[in-house]
Amino acid sequence: MWEKRMEWPLNAAAVLFLVAYAWPILQPSLGHTGRVWCEVVTWLSWAVFALDYGVRLRHAEDKRAFLKSNIFDLAIIVLPLIRQLRLLRLVTVLNVLNRNAGLSLRGRVVVYTVGATALIVFCSALAVLDAERAQPDAPITDFPDAVWWSITTITTVGYGDRYPVSGTGRVVAVGLMVAGIALLGVVTATLASWLIRRVTEADENAQAVTREHLDELTREVKALRAELAEQRAGVSPEASEPLGTARG
Repeated sequence: MWEKRMEWPLNAAAVLFLVAYAWPILQPSLGHTGRVWCEVVTWLSWAVFALDYGVRLRHAEDKRAFLKSNIFDLAIIVLPLIRQLRLLRLVTVLNVLNRNAGLSLRGRVVVYTVGATALIVFCSALAVLDAERAQPDAPITDFPDAVWWSITTITTVGYGDRYPVSGTGRVVAVGLMVAGIALLGVVTATLASWLIRRVTEADENAQAVTREHLDELTREVKALRAELAEQRAGVSPEASEPLGTARG
């Protein structure tokens, strides 16, 4: 019941957090007041995520099991209290996306993978641009370059024309590489599962058609046997006697 009520508030908080996080990075000339408001919005959205976790923990029948099964959620709520790790709040957005991805497993995988990829690419571009913009002789100086670097990194292509030089930027790059490998594995597994399902369905359909044909042939053979038996039973002894005499 609580999760149903929190769908829209969590979605709104996720969108507001993304806007407040991206705005100062995409507009470096933003004034002090605007930056303060963006910071306030990011903390309020984080508070909504923390409240959601706390309520779910309170309503859990086995709180120890809940903590063990949701330890990652707890980490991404506690760790972003450190300013350098505030980007980890975006992982909670992925949990919201996963919660509202649909009922079917395949639909959840597709929506979650596409949404997670787009979100990770966008946020990684913002994070690396924020870290690299002030570095001297940095290859990444604007958002298009950051997006290009993010896409080539998450796809494990890595052209090397754009790369981070700061420590924070390299930490973002490592996380993006790991995320790229994980997402690639999810996509590969999903595609393989879809192909196997299609082949299995085709094989089952072919077997069903074959069984239907065999059943039809069996019925026809039985009908022919019954008809032949009726014909043999209908032959009179007088009609068969000359045949026996001729044979004798």
